[in-house]
Amino acid sequence: MKQPGIDASRALRASLSQREPAYRGTYYAYEGFVVDPCALQPRVPLWIGGRTLRSLRRAVALADGWVPFALKTADIAGMLAKLERPAGFEVILDADRRMDPTGEPAQALDTLAALARAGVTIAYATVVQRSLAHYLEQLEALQRVNTQLD
Repeated sequence: MKQPGIDASRALRASLSQREPAYRGTYYAYEGFVVDPCALQPRVPLWIGGRTLRSLRRAVALADGWVPFALKTADIAGMLAKLERPAGFEVILDADRRMDPTGEPAQALDTLAALARAGVTIAYATVVQRSLAHYLEQLEALQRVNTQLD
């Protein structure tokens, strides 16, 4: 089966931190050019998205994280239970509802705790906000809620 995406991921991994990248793979081969500026990190984190067990396997094999979408938290937990993930592997997911950590801190804690139990390591959240000042208050409250998970 043809899998140019795998070769593309390998090409990215081999090249992102190189000023003069070179790569030879099944679908991609290149050399002789300069990337300036190039990434300073010796290993740029790669996250792979998807909604299938196959995409999770690809992320575990080739990347530093998986960004699932259009799945229920329970489905994600079941998929993660099927595979051993390397140390530091990230699972990034959107909290599926807006949170109000100043008005409903218990709900925000429950939402984040459910994501953590499922195996999510990074949750991005949308908070209820009426103004910039309220938004900043919500972020501070969300930080306090998050420390309760540790």
